[in-house]
Amino acid sequence: PSPAVGQRPHMRVDQFDFHLPEERIALRPAEPRDAARMLVVPAAGAFEDRGVRDLPAFLRPGDALVVNDTRVIPARLTGVRVREEAVARIEATLHKREGEDRWRAFVRPAKKLRVGERIRFGDDSESMACLLASLDAEVVEKGEGGEALLAFSFSGPALDEAIERLGQMPLPPYIAGRRAEDARDERDYQTMFAQNPGAVAAPTASLHFTPELVSAIEARGVSLHRVTLHVGAGTFLPVKAEDTGEHRMHAEFGMISAETAAALNAARKKGGRIVAAGTTSLRILESATDAAGVVRPFADDTSIFITPGYRFRAVDVLLTNFHLPRSTLFMLVSAFSGLERMKVAYAHAISARYRFYSYGDACLLFRNDGGAA
Repeated sequence: PSPAVGQRPHMRVDQFDFHLPEERIALRPAEPRDAARMLVVPAAGAFEDRGVRDLPAFLRPGDALVVNDTRVIPARLTGVRVREEAVARIEATLHKREGEDRWRAFVRPAKKLRVGERIRFGDDSESMACLLASLDAEVVEKGEGGEALLAFSFSGPALDEAIERLGQMPLPPYIAGRRAEDARDERDYQTMFAQNPGAVAAPTASLHFTPELVSAIEARGVSLHRVTLHVGAGTFLPVKAEDTGEHRMHAEFGMISAETAAALNAARKKGGRIVAAGTTSLRILESATDAAGVVRPFADDTSIFITPGYRFRAVDVLLTNFHLPRSTLFMLVSAFSGLERMKVAYAHAISARYRFYSYGDACLLFRNDGGAA
């Protein structure tokens, strides 16, 4: 199916705005992970203030829980560009692999770079003498918003190894702007399901899971399934357009195996619900599901953009964190549960002192088809 499934009405982006006090932004995750709070938002009726450990109680035997097994790579690289005598420091955040030796990246300051120039990452010295501690890349093309296509001097596993050695964990800007990343983040910003390297942002709803919680979910008679969506840095980009129809989503690569697709279809056929752990799991599932509601095997890019008016084909229940105002993710949860209902839910969460964003608390949403239109 086309990733851009269905027609959606255009909406003003400011309809998705809300005020969030800065102190509600979590700078560290809950310890242990499943000690986070969870706001339950049913399709209708009152909200419930619960905890992530209560999740099994809201699932039913026969339900299928889907998690994203992508692994975050240390995708932020710093280096220098040398043009004759002029040296400029460059920072690049990789966001989408385009080949064995190529990545799309957001670079800054982008105006300092020209097509054909080289950047040496990992070496802050102007002499650039230590080649073993560096990684070269050529600027192949430049795009909008500071985006560039970089061709590296290494490829395949050798490039992966160099990025692991030289890169830093790309913490979201709303955390990185308030404190420096440290060794704890290398553990904290990775889910227990992380297996396939390629994401530059964590699928944060899955940060709440522990082996004990998974055991309790499976004991409830719920099956666990893994899909992959390599989350790009575009997830952090603000929506600058005034109308949702003018916003361009960055493509991300995703995979659903034939075995997983068959298992999800079988669960549904028996009356089970598909429960997505996170918006990334939801987006790959919706990209892979046809108009009849059948999940198909998938291995492709998706730039699916879900806003109110979208008709969901795959997902019945969504566990997700609290998202940025005016973000594509707040638009997605508003499509799932209804814009006005989510505004009320977020106002409740702010007044009840829930913790927001990547390291924050969770909410459990039950699809409201009446509120989505």
